[in-house]
Order: sequence, then structure tokens, then C-alpha cells
Amino acid sequence: MLRSGGAWWDRKKMWGKDKLREECGVFGIFAPGQDVARLTYYALYALQHRGQESAGIAVADGRQVTLHKGMGLVPEVFREEHLRSLRGLAAIGHVRYSTTGASHPVNAQPLVFYCSQGMMGLAHNGNLSNAQFLRQKLLATGAIFQTTTDSEIIVNLIARFLEGEDFPAAAASAMAYLEGAYSLVILSEKRLYAVRDPYGFRPLCLGRLPEGWAVASESCALDAIGALFVRDIRPGEILEIGPEGVVSHAGPAAPRFAHCVFEYIYFARPDSILDGFTVGQVRRELGRQLAREFRPPADVVVPVPDSGVAAAHGYAEEAGLPLEEGLMKNRYVGRTFIQPSQELRSLGVRLKLNPVREVVAGKRVILVDDSLVRGTTSAKIVRMLREAGAAAVYYCLSSPPVIRPCYFGIDISDEAELIAARSSREEIREKIGADGLYYLSLEGLLRPFGEMARHLCTACFTGDYPFPVTNCRKTLTPHKPHLLGV
Repeated sequence: MLRSGGAWWDRKKMWGKDKLREECGVFGIFAPGQDVARLTYYALYALQHRGQESAGIAVADGRQVTLHKGMGLVPEVFREEHLRSLRGLAAIGHVRYSTTGASHPVNAQPLVFYCSQGMMGLAHNGNLSNAQFLRQKLLATGAIFQTTTDSEIIVNLIARFLEGEDFPAAAASAMAYLEGAYSLVILSEKRLYAVRDPYGFRPLCLGRLPEGWAVASESCALDAIGALFVRDIRPGEILEIGPEGVVSHAGPAAPRFAHCVFEYIYFARPDSILDGFTVGQVRRELGRQLAREFRPPADVVVPVPDSGVAAAHGYAEEAGLPLEEGLMKNRYVGRTFIQPSQELRSLGVRLKLNPVREVVAGKRVILVDDSLVRGTTSAKIVRMLREAGAAAVYYCLSSPPVIRPCYFGIDISDEAELIAARSSREEIREKIGADGLYYLSLEGLLRPFGEMARHLCTACFTGDYPFPVTNCRKTLTPHKPHLLGV
């Protein structure tokens, strides 16, 4: 039974693309006797920061999988009657930001499909770097696609292998073909599965309920439903969850792990724990490290809300400077906001952020943000602070310059979009109008992670990708090469 509905909009168009965005958030729950749809709804609320374009929940009742999804934020897609109608023993949920496939209702997730083992549902966080290659191979063997997402490629592969194998074996066989980032929650009519790619690009964790289990992109979703964090799902691991509990299966192994460092810098919620590190504490330490590296003469530290807040706290602590809210964020600018006309375009940022004159007037301001991508919004913020009377504005970033595209779930695929890839630091400083521009060093970024630093993907800062991406073809040895004719 498939249903879809809800209004939709394209959030990308509202504020431009001056921040990196990633693809999605996923959640799954196995808890017979519980209101699994409602618990999934609450968990998706906690993961809303990972995707605002669409949302969906699929529920399994032992006989079929029922789905409701639509375009928009979680509360816009679901009403009470939807949750009441989604009854079952297990559920998966998804919030989406599109990096592969357009922002369109047909691409909203979970995807629900029929295969040799009945109905199944799948939700995906990440991005396949060899999606185009696989899609062409599958099309050549007669595959049919209903969406433009790379997630449907995963569906197609798993369904093919399920014709001769049980689910864990079929998932492992499919993983041998997949290259890139994928954290998956998958629902059969009676069971829940969770899969993390062999490199561990995107986070995925396991939680315990009094009468069930949950998996989520971030631990904040477990907190939202009262589940206890158990552990991170290991890269390459396949979890099978049913009435007997949790069973771990091994998928293909990668030469190294490559957890996305931007999850810690910007993407994840500060209260989440990812692979052993609390995100907010990491950001605070990055701010302290930034202050150790650069300390221009200043009177006050001001964060760019909300992305620079934790790092600004760390900077102020280390530098012994006061931290003030010199920029006020309008938290009520939502999807119903009518974009300014071309004549009023300059008001766009001011409608979202407004300087506090009493805080910055006559002061030398350390402005702390997480990253600088295209520089358009940064220039407007600096100009606002100057108009409010700031004596000097030093732009301090808790990450190195972003100089390379990401193929693993961040929405930048072209270096031309990255200001640091085509301009020197001095040229950028002049462009944004700051008195100083300071980036955290790569060494400073990695220092808080200790031994775990070697397991992080920093390709957007260095160009050192975990595996060659120039031809975007698979690098892992397939179990059944005849399947795709490769």
C-alpha cells in the first residue's frame, strides 16, 4: 500500500548555497507492540537538520509494508491521521536533502518495492560515487528505474541478489558493487536491517528500547524516543534485528575507514555522539585550537549562529575574551517565507541575521564561523557588522579552506563553486571585506581526534580521497561479476 502527499518547496532556493549540505537522515525501529510510526516521527524531528526537502515513514506489520511520504518538513508531511493509520511491528523513516536526483516527490524516501521475498522498504543517507556507472550497467541488463536517485540502484541490486540468498548475504553481495557513502535502514515485512558502507563515511548507531531496538543517523534521535545509545554500527557491518534480538553480519571490508570530518564541523547536531566523540565538544575544542593559532587584537568574540556557536565558546575561553551575541538569528523564517524580489535581494541575509549594535559598535570583533564555501553570505555579514559600527572584523573559521568537491554525500561536485579553490586567502579577505581572515590548520582540525584522526575523510580540504574517484567505478571485488556484465 503506497500513499504520498504534502506540499513541497525547494529550500535551496531560499538562502542560496553558501553552506555545505549533505544528503539525509535515517531512522529505524523494531518494537512489536509499540507505536513504531509515532516513535519514528519523533526521531525524524530530531534528525530534521539533516534534510528538509521531504520526509517519509514506512511501517511493516508482518504481512505488508505501508508508506506515507511527501515534500516538506516532518510536521508538514504528517498529520495525526497518518500516524494512526501506520500500525506495525517495525518502521523506518527518512528526511532528505537531495544531492543525487532532483528534489521531487517521486524521489522522496523511504522507497518501497516488491521482490522475491515480499515487500521491502529502504532509506539511504549518503551518495554513491559510481552511481552513473551502475545505473548504465543495470539498464543494459533490463532494469527499470522509477526515480533518479542513487538509492534505487541499491534497491535494484539487493532485490536481484535476494532471488538466491537470504538478506544479509544479498546485502553483502550488493555492497561489493557499491562505491561511496551509504548508511541504510531496510525494512522487510517482519524484520529490520541496518547497513553501513565499508568506509563508514556517514554515521549510523544502534540504540536499545525497553522492548525493542532502534538505529539512527545520529544518537540525538535515540535520545528523542528514550532509547539508550548502545554503539556505533561498524563500517561494513550488516545488522539484522528481529524477535530474537540483534545479529551482526560482516560485509565487505575497505582498506581504511573514512568518517566524514564535516559531520563534526557542521552537519551533525552538537548533542550527538559519532564514533565515540560528542560533536559539541569537538567543535568547542576546534575553537580553542583556532585561538591558539590566531589571536588578532580584539575586544569581543561573536559567533555566526548557529553553526559557529560552539567553536566561538572555545575560542573565547582560550583567548580570555568575552563572548557576545552580536548577531541575532530570526528563528521564525521558515518555508512560507516569500523570497525578496531582485530589487530587495540585499535584504535576504538581514531578514535572517541582524547585528546587535550595542554589542559590536566601536569593538574589534572576532567573528567565528564553521566554514567558508562560496563567500557570498560571509561578505554580507561582515558588511552588516561594519554598518553597525564594528571597528574591525576578523573572520575566523574552525576548519581549513574547502578546496575540493565531495563525492560522498555533500552537495558540491564542482571546484568552481568553492571560493578557496580559485582565490588566495588575501583575495578572499578582500572579497568579503574583513580586516583579517583565519582558517584553522588541518593539523589543528585533526588534533582533538587523536588516533581516530587517521580514520577521517578530509578530502574536501586536501584532495586526498579514500579511493580514486576520477572514473567513479567500483574498486571492491564483486562477488558475482556476471550479474552486471563487468
